[in-house]
Amino acid sequence: MRPWPWALRPKRSGQSYEGGASAMLTVDDALEQVGEFGWFQKQAFLTLCLLSAAFAPIYVGIVFLAFTPDHRCRSPGVPELSRRCGWSLAEELNYTVPGPGPEGQAFPHQCRRYEVDWNQSALGCVDPLAGLAAKSSLLPLGPCRHGWVYDTPGSSIVTEFNLVCDDSWKVDLFQSCVNVGFFLGSLGAGYIADRFGRKVCLLATTLISAILGVLTAVAPDYTSLLLFRLGQGLVSKGSWTAGYTLITEFVGLGYRRTVAILYQVAFTVGLVLLSGLAYAVPHWRWLQLAVSLPTFLLPLCYWFVPESPRWLLSQKRNTQAVKIMDHIAQKNGKLPPADLKMLSLKEDVTEKLSPSFVDLFRTPHLRKHTFILMYLWLTSSVLYQGLIMHMGVTGGNLYLDFFYSALVEFPAAFIILVTIERFGCLYPLAGSNLVVGAACFLMIFISHDLHWLNIVVACVGRMGITLAFQMVCLVNAELYPTFLRNLGVMVCSSLCDLGGVITPFLVFRLMEVWQGLPLILFAALGLVAGGMTLLLPETKGVALPETIKDAENLRRKAKPKENKIYLQVQTSEFNSQAPERDAPLGTGWQR
Repeated sequence: MRPWPWALRPKRSGQSYEGGASAMLTVDDALEQVGEFGWFQKQAFLTLCLLSAAFAPIYVGIVFLAFTPDHRCRSPGVPELSRRCGWSLAEELNYTVPGPGPEGQAFPHQCRRYEVDWNQSALGCVDPLAGLAAKSSLLPLGPCRHGWVYDTPGSSIVTEFNLVCDDSWKVDLFQSCVNVGFFLGSLGAGYIADRFGRKVCLLATTLISAILGVLTAVAPDYTSLLLFRLGQGLVSKGSWTAGYTLITEFVGLGYRRTVAILYQVAFTVGLVLLSGLAYAVPHWRWLQLAVSLPTFLLPLCYWFVPESPRWLLSQKRNTQAVKIMDHIAQKNGKLPPADLKMLSLKEDVTEKLSPSFVDLFRTPHLRKHTFILMYLWLTSSVLYQGLIMHMGVTGGNLYLDFFYSALVEFPAAFIILVTIERFGCLYPLAGSNLVVGAACFLMIFISHDLHWLNIVVACVGRMGITLAFQMVCLVNAELYPTFLRNLGVMVCSSLCDLGGVITPFLVFRLMEVWQGLPLILFAALGLVAGGMTLLLPETKGVALPETIKDAENLRRKAKPKENKIYLQVQTSEFNSQAPERDAPLGTGWQR
């Protein structure tokens, strides 16, 4: 959010208003003097960005940890027969593996085998099944009793635990567990951060996440793998959120939105690094160790980054908050304000109101906004994770395709920074959803032979959903009154995690029917999301609502009377004799 012009800001303490009252020094006021984004904030930002980058392998690591290579039933006696006859791999597959089944069904060559004793000496080297049946299609087929053969030089949880055919749904459950952890853990981590501080939350969650990451790498069976993955989901999102909260509370108002977006860019850096690391380490256990062991360094942030002064003030620990602000001033090479000891939170009477879940649905406009935002969060998660998973299954080169699609998230961040200041958030959010919906729709009709075109369109869709995912965070916070804002964001964004729970089942199960079926669903979700976004009010140029009445009266453009109020405030700064001074000071500051 942009800072208000100086003429629209409250005066510092020491600048008295009519009646002799002194204004308390707020954190934002102090940051203007000690530096809103100086050396201290830059150092803290780069340190905390490591948390965001480390979250990427947890969020979408399934692409490499659980990739499913080409596979076929293991048939005892076939390798010996192949060596005796000198078959090539293509000849071995042609003679001993069933062909494709009926269209729309799973391929028998992956989940069924000929009920033939390949050790019998009567089998010849040229069409060995000819003497057993007139056509190989008439031979009885049976399940893969002896496991599978996987055509891959590496390994994944699929190849190690045989999560194919009838057990393929266990891959979906593997990813769903981490999203269930995100959903449940966000509530607990939020409480810890508000009750015990951002630093305590950061230390606890990063350390536990690192330990569970290593335990995942050495899990002896599928059940323990799920439990460790669930546990990592419970704490890892809390670690990411703690870093996000800390850095946004350290910077001044004019840099908060930019820093929030760039913090998410660090997540994209994690995606790019993950693709290269996965290529270099193709075995899932070693890959999991490679992304988990460095995270043991993240708890060191506890000693390099101080506690949030805003949180300390909320806990009445003003002395510590003053010390930290003085430390920030020294790091930034600035002199601390003379009245730094008067540092306090900005008074806000609306904070005394108790938020209720029912308030989100009590009035017509808030009810409409809540339902739309819940849908937008749900679709953002489904489309973002769904496109990554779909590309991982259908792509040509898993590593390059993932790398290319990750790169497009960088210009997405630049587009956000440029567009929201000029056009607001509403229309770019709607356009982004329409773009990803249209891209998914086009991919349905592109031939698999045109792999390059599929990748280009998929990357356009990935850019669109990245834009939408980041902007829905901004829109969500600006549509609720102050005392409901945190609750509204928490409730609506919880649909993001629930979307992540169902996404693996939607992608992988629908692809068993037809590879294009998930794309039809994605296209419908994206296009509907684009249309529903236009039903929300634009908040550009409009003060943040403070009460339910304000939220109900949001319009697409700022009200003319607000300009009048600002003019009165501005005038009062230069005319100390203005009789109406106190009235605008009571209302003109509301955002």
